[in-house]
Order: sequence, then structure tokens, then C-alpha cells
Amino acid sequence: MDELITRISQAAGLSPEVSEQSIGEVLLFLHTEGPKEAVAQLLYTMPGGADLIARLAADTDQSGGGAMSGLFSMLGGGGLMGLAGKLTGLGLGMNEMQIVGRELFAAGREKAGEDLMGEIAGSIPGLSQFI
Repeated sequence: MDELITRISQAAGLSPEVSEQSIGEVLLFLHTEGPKEAVAQLLYTMPGGADLIARLAADTDQSGGGAMSGLFSMLGGGGLMGLAGKLTGLGLGMNEMQIVGRELFAAGREKAGEDLMGEIAGSIPGLSQFI
């Protein structure tokens, strides 16, 4: 996971802490919205990924998701809109969001293969604009 955090920090110009949180939010989103078996295979190739999303899910449960999460829920903004809201809350603009998505999917292709990442990306409408 450290290698991926460094990769995204350098590519997007983010601090390692924000990169780690961003990675976690994207992985949690994929875990929630994507094909379960394919995402599980991806997480298997990313040591620390499952722990990161478990930590984020627990933090969200304890905090109630925060003001932005509540706003997006009221607007019906789960899915990609909800993810974008969470990443915006971390200080990312659209450019940084795209870099995080592209780099995370590139790392996934390197570790888990093109077919698996294609299955994940193809299962979530609109995801292609972020990767």
C-alpha cells in the first residue's frame, strides 16, 4: 500500500495522508458498488487495502458520515456523486480525482490484470470518466 500511496502522492501532488484517504474512499466505493468477487480479488493483490476500507467504513459508521455525506444522501447522491463529495471533502478537485482513479486502476492492472479491472470498471456506470 505504501508504494501506491507514494505513486498517487507524486502524480496528484497530494500529501501521503490525503492520498491514503483517497485510495481508501475509492476502494470502499468499489467494494460497495462493484462486483464483490472481482473487488475481493483486487483487494487480495493490494496488501493493506481491505484494512484501509474497514477502517474508513468504521469511521463513517461512528461519525455518521459527516455533513457532506448527509447532504449527498438527502440529494440521492450515492454512487459516484457520493464518492466525488467525499474526495472533494478531502480537498481534491476534479483533476486530482481523475489522477487518483487512473493511478489506482493502473496499479490494479499491474497487480490484478486488465480483465479484472475491466470487469470492475464496466460494472459501475460513469466510472470511466475517473479512470
